[in-house]
Amino acid sequence: MDNLTYDIVIIGGGATGLGSAVDAASRGYKTLLIEQHDFGKGTSSRSTKLVHGGVRYLAQGNIKLVREALAERGRLLKNAPLMTSTQPFVVPVFSLWEKIYYSAGLMLYDVLSGKLSLGKTRLLSRKKTLELLPNINPKKVAGGILYYDGQFNDAELCIELANTAERYGATVLNYTKAVGFIKENGVIVAVELEDTLWAAVGAGSEAAAGGAAEAAIAAASQPKRRTVACKSVINATGVFTDAVLQMDDPQADTLVYPSQGIHLVVSPQFFRGGNAMMIPKTDDGRVLFAVPWQGKVVIGTTDSHVDHIDLEPLPLAEEIHFVLEHFNRYTNTAITKDDVLSVFVGLRPLVRSANAGSNITSLLSRDHTLVVSPSRMVTITGGKWTTYRKMAEDAVNNAVFTAKLDGAEAGRTRDAKKCITKNLPIGDLGAARELAAQLTLDEPLLGDYLDHEFAAFHHITYAIRVVDVVVAARCKYVRTVEDFLARRSRLLFLDARAAIYLAPGVAKILQKELNWSNEQRDAQIESFIQLANQYIIH
Repeated sequence: MDNLTYDIVIIGGGATGLGSAVDAASRGYKTLLIEQHDFGKGTSSRSTKLVHGGVRYLAQGNIKLVREALAERGRLLKNAPLMTSTQPFVVPVFSLWEKIYYSAGLMLYDVLSGKLSLGKTRLLSRKKTLELLPNINPKKVAGGILYYDGQFNDAELCIELANTAERYGATVLNYTKAVGFIKENGVIVAVELEDTLWAAVGAGSEAAAGGAAEAAIAAASQPKRRTVACKSVINATGVFTDAVLQMDDPQADTLVYPSQGIHLVVSPQFFRGGNAMMIPKTDDGRVLFAVPWQGKVVIGTTDSHVDHIDLEPLPLAEEIHFVLEHFNRYTNTAITKDDVLSVFVGLRPLVRSANAGSNITSLLSRDHTLVVSPSRMVTITGGKWTTYRKMAEDAVNNAVFTAKLDGAEAGRTRDAKKCITKNLPIGDLGAARELAAQLTLDEPLLGDYLDHEFAAFHHITYAIRVVDVVVAARCKYVRTVEDFLARRSRLLFLDARAAIYLAPGVAKILQKELNWSNEQRDAQIESFIQLANQYIIH
């Protein structure tokens, strides 16, 4: 067991876990965060890319959730200005009644945001609606409503939260899995960890022959384990919440009821302009978004109950049909499966409510739930990206209270216990940008990456700078080809075929940065191509 004892060990490197690490570390607590894969690998990189209050929750009468989310929306845009922006939305309406009904709701949305409003909601004429949504089908359009919400790069924000946590002294580890707990008198006092990078990258060459070499390879291919002592544990594992609860107590009740949502990504030729579209009610009661993002258009989403939880969930044929059919219903530029550049799928960790029907996931709670186990483990789940900071604050408050992490006992002032994240800038404060600028200006630092083989590898539509891959490997926790192409550059989510094309070039650079063997490099390329094919509709 390591000699160091952590005040708080956080399991889960998505939005809530990373937010909890920032909160705990900035209060002065010795903090460790572990993520079994890459930061944001699961649900947290697969959102609709919106920082929003949840317009449709108003129809459900959940004013408290909307008000809280709007306040958090304002704080996030203020604290992370380089990763967020304001996005105008247009809601097309098809009758006078719809115009009155939806404008009243969106004006209330404005009122609830108070001083943190992003822009004033206003009614639009039919002519202005068609002007702002040039691809909308003009038939039956009676007008529209313009309102404003936030937009962000979810995976990038995960990395910046990790950087922020480290800036305040936390230790954050991706590719590290919690595999067991050690207890004294029923209370968790240590967490057993396993290094999962050996499986993600491979243990090295399999071409060696001879007993000694084979034994060495076999030893290297075994996952490394260690144990860390702690005073409290926060379970922030999203859809994997129940697995950790049951690792603590095999008899623990099931808490999470997962729901799947897909997004289709298409070229902006199918949805021109800078305004997003929101259709407030689809056939299944959800909203349909078409949102410009990173030079493409993201269309979604669905709400399908799933029984199987997977790190890489697959889209259902009926989900793809649903999104295509609804988009084409409202636009004059019909898209087919062949037009989809990428399809990505996320699982929502919904919390089952006592009065919700088993097949109505859209009515299950989007609010977050907090549970304290007899072992004193604090579990936080549910919620959504926009409210991650408030969820983290609640989780850390409960961990501090449950474990009696008194500031005076730890040699700290009581001020260290106060949450300061409402006004805390998020990010590495320019470290990665400074390195990128330094490498760009001082080319010898790039060494043999300047060979013609590396310096300008590109796709006919996309180019990835060598310096971006190098900086990601040195400053942004990249450990695999997937890490870079899926969650640092976002290319896998924008155009899966282009990501496949560029994977060998990225792998060559990462091979040098991360000291891979040729076999590891080739295994990385093969693994990524296999994954990326799941993002293509065949």
